[in-house]
Amino acid sequence: MRIRPVSTVTSAILGLSLPALLLAGPAAAQPAAARPTTAVTPLNTFAIAHRGVPVEAPENTLASIDRAAGLGIEWVENDVQRTKDGALIIMHDTSLARTTDVEQRYPRRAPWKVADFTLAEIRKLDAGSWFDRRFKGERVPTLRSYLRRVDHNRQKLLLEVKEPGLYPGIEEQLVTELRRAGWLDARHVARRLVVQSFDANSLKTFHRLRPDVKTGFLGAPKAADLRSYAKFVDQINPNHKSVTADWVKAVHALKGPQGKRLTVSAWTVDDGRRAVALARLGVDGIISNAPHVVEEALDEESGIISAMGGGGSL
Repeated sequence: MRIRPVSTVTSAILGLSLPALLLAGPAAAQPAAARPTTAVTPLNTFAIAHRGVPVEAPENTLASIDRAAGLGIEWVENDVQRTKDGALIIMHDTSLARTTDVEQRYPRRAPWKVADFTLAEIRKLDAGSWFDRRFKGERVPTLRSYLRRVDHNRQKLLLEVKEPGLYPGIEEQLVTELRRAGWLDARHVARRLVVQSFDANSLKTFHRLRPDVKTGFLGAPKAADLRSYAKFVDQINPNHKSVTADWVKAVHALKGPQGKRLTVSAWTVDDGRRAVALARLGVDGIISNAPHVVEEALDEESGIISAMGGGGSL
């Protein structure tokens, strides 16, 4: 989340002189109390950089989260998996083929699954050239190096445990790695870390190991089932297409294991208008491949709302 400046549109609204208002007509010149009122809700929604900023840098790389930092995006989302020899790395796909040169370097090892390669082998891969030659030599980061860079950038982390069923015991290993990297101290746990997954059982395991760390379930459970999730997650993070105002209200009506209101971060939204619409539905966070586009749209809308009276009336 960035500190949102007053937009150019807002400045124009705030800069209207009394003669300009009068020229706009009797309704515009009326005091607020005399005009018909419509509730206006301030937008508190923020963008989350999905695998970094993959519209501008190769996803799941240090370059991609650096780009997010350069754009002023606080929250980054990335995925963790495990190599053949037990190292935790940052990678979305369970295959290395799409985002590295693994097919050229190891042509006889299809389907190039993460779990079939050692860390030493993965370190040799180019994870940037497929995106643009400017990123030639970018590597697949280990979780440890990734955590160091997020810390260096003063960012916050939404970390997805990808396909935990493929990696038995990854929850315990993740706790160990987070502790070694200094990410389980009070400061990180309170404000800078959320662990999420599509796998509810994995989240239950992680929550049992570290009940103080916020967790998020990826999906959109029925409203009637939300209470059972609230026992072990603090966020419900759905595909944006499934979000409705009533469903968001149902999520917000419950408290998670930390004793705070459940929140909603929707994925994956790259269109500013859709982002604003979701914010209007009450969504707390928006996971985006173009988080700067989402933030700019939210900035603009928030500025207009502020100019019109914030939480008051139009």
